[in-house]
Amino acid sequence: MAFEGLTERLQKAMEKLRRKPKVTEADLRETMREIRLALLEADVNFTVVKDFVKTVREKAAGAEVLKGLNPAQQIVKIVNDELTKLMGEEAVPLNKAAHIPTVIMMVGLQGAGKTTTAGKLALRLKNEDHARPMFIAADVYRPAAITQLQQVADQIDVPVFEKGTDVDPVEIVREGMEVAKQNHNDYVIIDTAGRLQIDEQLMDELADIKELVNPDEILLVIDSMTGQNAVNTAQGFDDKLDITGVILTKLDGDTRGGAAMSTRAVTGKPIKFVGEGEKMTDLDVFHPDRMASRILGMGDMMTLIEKAQKNFDEEQAQETMDKMRENTFDYNDFLAQMDQVTKMGPLENILKMMPGMANNPALKNINIDPKQFAHIKAIVLSMTPEERENPDLMNPSRRRRLAAGAGRPIVEVNRMIKQFNQMRKMMKQVTNGNMSGMQNLFGGQMPGGKMGQMAMNRLARKMKKDKAKRIKKLRKMRKK
Repeated sequence: MAFEGLTERLQKAMEKLRRKPKVTEADLRETMREIRLALLEADVNFTVVKDFVKTVREKAAGAEVLKGLNPAQQIVKIVNDELTKLMGEEAVPLNKAAHIPTVIMMVGLQGAGKTTTAGKLALRLKNEDHARPMFIAADVYRPAAITQLQQVADQIDVPVFEKGTDVDPVEIVREGMEVAKQNHNDYVIIDTAGRLQIDEQLMDELADIKELVNPDEILLVIDSMTGQNAVNTAQGFDDKLDITGVILTKLDGDTRGGAAMSTRAVTGKPIKFVGEGEKMTDLDVFHPDRMASRILGMGDMMTLIEKAQKNFDEEQAQETMDKMRENTFDYNDFLAQMDQVTKMGPLENILKMMPGMANNPALKNINIDPKQFAHIKAIVLSMTPEERENPDLMNPSRRRRLAAGAGRPIVEVNRMIKQFNQMRKMMKQVTNGNMSGMQNLFGGQMPGGKMGQMAMNRLARKMKKDKAKRIKKLRKMRKK
């Protein structure tokens, strides 16, 4: 995941500060130095770092902060607020035309992931807006560019308008727009040509397309693994085209994350989406506050909850919550939940969204083998219907039979049953708003120290509110 090095360094700096009973000017200077080095190592633009550290220092140096209660926590809050501000303060939605179609121009250098990202965006619009998007293949230079776009489009069932490689791209776009209007497509996504580097010919062509269609969005796709070069690319495209937003790709790769923090500050244009994965569903809205929380090791519970909501059937999820609360959660529910969780993406990525888990040593080199899920499934499927419905029936002879039926060692069966029982107990506590169940899971201490505890407390409050809303809703329904 992006930012791991930065998260580790910032967490260490804050931890040092937190251990001090009183924060002096010297302590503050040392912390600011650590923050500056951490940001520079993460490949954040030098000018951006200088301004950021100066602002944080000025706000943190106030007498009311240093002399007040918990000065370390207040400084963490200042850093968190300024990181959020640096990356844009709040999520910015896509621009939408008053009349269809909304025209989106995808621009960027070769290799940034423009075509795949166009596909991810189209799928998102289909799933969330029930839209009917159409692609225009305007990259006539890169070998197999049109073929790649068609392959992506076939996966998500979106039409492509193309005229081959012998027609001028501006003419292709002109004809494509006519077809989109005739077919009443809600969105037109133009996949434009890229280059290995910015050149005059490329920019002139893009400017001509812009002039022809007057797009509602010009989205610059940037490979976040290119670090400082990403900022230079953004500046070059923005100067010529006046881009409306940025999509960062490969944010899950071996990247130091500086591009995410520098692009917004340098261009003044919002980061609208981030790509974190290879699947067509791996495109998320960019939330600066959540990203700041992740960078400071406080997790990203809101994105985790949203991912779960997206993949879980609401009625089934409510039923499961009730079962967990009443302690009637059984192995059938367990199988259903396992299938839903695997749809959310790699488990190691999900775990890292939990407070304090991004740099938890236990997760440092975690790589959960999908085969482990298959083994657990085999054990559960070896149970009788009665055993699945009543987890307390699991005596030694039944366990031996399960091991033989699933072709797994008895120790593995015992471990799975033990973990299931622990999870059932913990989830009963958590669904009732008692976060000590989560705390016990981590040996009596929340991961991420106080920051992790604060994040989990926020989640507990949210769950209590949600529970109160559900009860209110049920009462209204009963009255009717």
